Amino acid sequence: MSTASYAIQDSATMLRRNLRRTLRYPASIAATIGIPVIFLLLFVFVLGDTLGAGLSGVTGGRDDYLDYVTPGIIVLAAAGAAQGVAISVAMDMTEGIVARFRTMAIARVSVLTGHVVGSLIQTMIAMAIVVGLALALGFGPTAGPLEWLGVIGLMTMVTFALIWLAVALGMVTKSVEAASNLPMPLLLLPFLGSGFVPTDSMPSGMRWFAEYQPFTPIMETLRGLLMGTAIGSSGVLAVAWSIAIGLAGYLWAKRLFNRDPTP
Repeated sequence: MSTASYAIQDSATMLRRNLRRTLRYPASIAATIGIPVIFLLLFVFVLGDTLGAGLSGVTGGRDDYLDYVTPGIIVLAAAGAAQGVAISVAMDMTEGIVARFRTMAIARVSVLTGHVVGSLIQTMIAMAIVVGLALALGFGPTAGPLEWLGVIGLMTMVTFALIWLAVALGMVTKSVEAASNLPMPLLLLPFLGSGFVPTDSMPSGMRWFAEYQPFTPIMETLRGLLMGTAIGSSGVLAVAWSIAIGLAGYLWAKRLFNRDPTP
């Protein structure tokens, strides 16, 4: 069997391990799915009428805001999953299991691959649930089959990038508690972008930050694919940010994992 085949086989084993461990900790699944669902319900049913009127004038309402906010909630689901990834990786690093894996005849890449692929599957399921709930509430996308494929491809790329960053954050900390706090800024960025209100409604300083931070072009591209609004340069920026974040997270995580574990 070739080296690549061993790596794939070991990665599949680590994937099964991480999925089984997730089932033993249903709270992590509930958080990954529950946070975006709660925010969707909160913003649509509590704030939707007021914010919808702000979007479309006196004729706007909850339905208009649901169409606007759903792409932001989908991105929030991807960002929120980073916390669970960081905690899971930190648990492995601090409890000694990774040190034991280092002594075993397994592909080193498989340890992190199991975390990344397992988290990717969970997060994509969470985003599918968010979309399903939004559709049940009246979300009306105009996307055709090609646009939906674009949505799936974009969110897979974004989620993959954020997970690699979260893996690095989980390894750079020395405790699970610290790992649970480091990814918190990722949860705030959708709120500080165009996810929940248009950036032109913000004060000048905040507007500048909102327009140039990574999540805004991602959300604008997603909104354009789903609702047929103009995408412009946001598509290129969304892909560029995803590649940059994913590559930086991967290289950082690889360096941390390969460092000498001895003090």
